[in-house]
Amino acid sequence: MNEINLKNIIEDQIDTFLYAGSVAIKLRNEGLKKETKSDGTPVSNGDIEINKIIIKKILELTPNLPIVSEESSHNKSTKNLTDFWLVDPIDGTYDYINNLDEFTINAGLILNKKPAAGLIYAPAKKRMFYSYGKDMAFELSDGKLFNMNCNKKNNEDSIKFVSYSNKINPEIEKIYKEIGVKKFVRMKSSLKFCVIASGEFDGYVAEPRACEWDIAAGHAILQDAGGIVTDFNGNEILYGKKNFKNPSLILKRTKNLQWMNN
Repeated sequence: MNEINLKNIIEDQIDTFLYAGSVAIKLRNEGLKKETKSDGTPVSNGDIEINKIIIKKILELTPNLPIVSEESSHNKSTKNLTDFWLVDPIDGTYDYINNLDEFTINAGLILNKKPAAGLIYAPAKKRMFYSYGKDMAFELSDGKLFNMNCNKKNNEDSIKFVSYSNKINPEIEKIYKEIGVKKFVRMKSSLKFCVIASGEFDGYVAEPRACEWDIAAGHAILQDAGGIVTDFNGNEILYGKKNFKNPSLILKRTKNLQWMNN
């Protein structure tokens, strides 16, 4: 896939993501139509509409690459995918339908089973994040563009993590103690990757849960900002696995967080 110009493909989607975000907010303000999927998770007409907008643009830019989206059945049964897109049109649907502000719009490009580029937009926060290679991770906010480097320390001395729940299970609590985590804040959407990439938080830990489309874009952005993404055993995260299920996950903005407490 050497013919792919990652910079152009990603930057050409920014306006589409910003537009999709405005549509998501408009539909929510008008009153969402909500359903429950077969797996028990919520979905709205906003999820479906944003999915159409994002997929249409990706098909224009990379018509020969398969797209796997949370809100579509296309390509989910395809085996041995190596180069493909993973799309989550609304990550954090609970926040979206309950008028909270941490939901995100996501697209991650996978090449050779590894994250190569990604876009995440948090419409209610008006924060747009994207990346397309090492040291090429950016945030667009208030009309200003910032090149993100997550080695930049947050303003606190203690190690501060994000968590998908306020309840920490024993396995994660053990990892927290090993790293020296002193504080954690609940955050359910892929925004967690972005606030680690920006240096606002130091990391995130999760047992196997959710699916590849939930993490692909964030994985690309965080690693391109200099962060670390592995499973509990320190193994690299690869994509295109059976049923697109995630392994355990450890995100760190720098390799040696423990040193911060010394």
